[in-house]
Amino acid sequence: MIQILFALVVAQMALILSLLFRTPLRTLVIAGLDQSKQGRGPLVAKSVGGTVLVFFSSTLYGVFSVQKRLTEAGFVNPTDEVLMAHRLLEASLIGFSLFLVLIIDRLHYYIKELNRLRKFNDEVKNLKNDYEQRKNADAEMKKTGIKQPKLQS
Repeated sequence: MIQILFALVVAQMALILSLLFRTPLRTLVIAGLDQSKQGRGPLVAKSVGGTVLVFFSSTLYGVFSVQKRLTEAGFVNPTDEVLMAHRLLEASLIGFSLFLVLIIDRLHYYIKELNRLRKFNDEVKNLKNDYEQRKNADAEMKKTGIKQPKLQS
């Protein structure tokens, strides 16, 4: 189980790195995340997240039960010590994995928002340039005495 959790954490870290740097892989990852957030994707993600959260709480309960058994016995049993270390490592990896999922979700949201704001900014710049060009053309027409054509709305 620990090998699977390590692989999951490494995959999530690679996904975060691909989101941080502007590469062709980033557009592919964003497209994949967009697809996963449509249709039944959110329902599946919530059910998997809930299952992992229940597994995380179960592992934490196991850690606390072993710790309680160690304090009640008064001496350290090697089996309990190994069990405690194994459960603690599992709990740490699951918790870190859940944290990385939140980081991935926020990164995706901020990248989409940044792209939306850049497009809006470009549109505003284009409108401003069009306005300046029209204003200059109007001033030039007034200097030369040419009548302006009336625009129909």
